Amino acid sequence: MTADGRFPPGFFDRADPSPDPMFYSWPRLVTHIDDDAIAAVGELYEELRIDGDVLDLMGSWVSHFRRAPVRLTVLGMNKAELSANPQAAATVVHDLNAEPRLPFEDRSFDAVVCCVSVDYLVRPVEVFRDVARVVRPGGPFVCTFSNRCFPTKAVRGWLSSSDEQRARIVAEYFRRAGSWAEPVVECRAPAYRGRDPLFAVWAVRPPAS
Repeated sequence: MTADGRFPPGFFDRADPSPDPMFYSWPRLVTHIDDDAIAAVGELYEELRIDGDVLDLMGSWVSHFRRAPVRLTVLGMNKAELSANPQAAATVVHDLNAEPRLPFEDRSFDAVVCCVSVDYLVRPVEVFRDVARVVRPGGPFVCTFSNRCFPTKAVRGWLSSSDEQRARIVAEYFRRAGSWAEPVVECRAPAYRGRDPLFAVWAVRPPAS
């Protein structure tokens, strides 16, 4: 991303442009960040009081809540992974890179979270715009990420950026999508002695006037 917030040509290209359902056709029942970073995600969710009807976007077999929300819907790419999620009340298989519109009614959720997956979106502004449609006024959308990924599926602009630049990128997704308050950017767990860092960017859908 350039200094003025523009995404240059090729930013959202990927080394592996094949359809995502092929890549995610077999389950990966592993965690993609270490224990300290996982703890930082759970702490943030508690701090922001993420509860009620919650959507875990681009989720998997674990959602990292210390306590499950009242009702958690997990949307992801692999049915077996989603079925193994003990906190999920409902699961949905959906490819956001093929169809950025979420398969939910307007104002369906009190909050939306996305953990270590935002780097795979090829049409992120469209997705962020539709998240604003399905979250209720006053509800947050919380994106967390580290420095790990599947490099062939992450967009090129993400791979060529530093962690701090990636936080700016996600904040810019919120701004370009509209319908969000100014995003908050924080480092929730710094990298040290080989541990995974954890960054968070979140914004709230302003209350209805």
